[in-house]
Formats: sequence, structure tokens, C-alpha cells
Amino acid sequence: MGNANSQGKENASQRFMRATGRLRAIFGPANRSSLVHDMTEENRRLLAQREAETQQWETVTRPDGSTYVVPRNPEDRSLR
Repeated sequence: MGNANSQGKENASQRFMRATGRLRAIFGPANRSSLVHDMTEENRRLLAQREAETQQWETVTRPDGSTYVVPRNPEDRSLR
């Protein structure tokens, strides 16, 4: 009825914690900032630019179910 740890073996969670501890030592702690915050003006401009870029493309689905992206207007080079 011996404990697995008394025999020098680690369970999966202990190995995981040891491995991530080594990663934290290299990369630092995880970012714990809040995801709920006001957008800055710079972020608003960047979001508007990204949305405009996505409007110039359309997704085409082939009969086999695969998809690919093509320009909506091939002559428009404004955002490329």
C-alpha cells in the first residue's frame, strides 16, 4: 500500500508542474492583465484598418469542401 511518491515516481500533474516551472523560469510569469478595458484611440484606428482589410477579400468554397480566399476586386490594390 505504498505511496507512488515514496518510490520516487511522479504522477502526470507533478511532471507537468515541474515542466511549466522551467518554462516560467525562462519566459517569465503569465500575463494576468484584465481583458475588460476601454479601447485606446490607437486601437480603434487599428481595428478600423483591419476591418477595412478584411472587406477586400471573400472566401470561396470548392465542391470538395475546401476553402480559399480571393480578392473581391482584383484591380483594387489600395490595401495591399
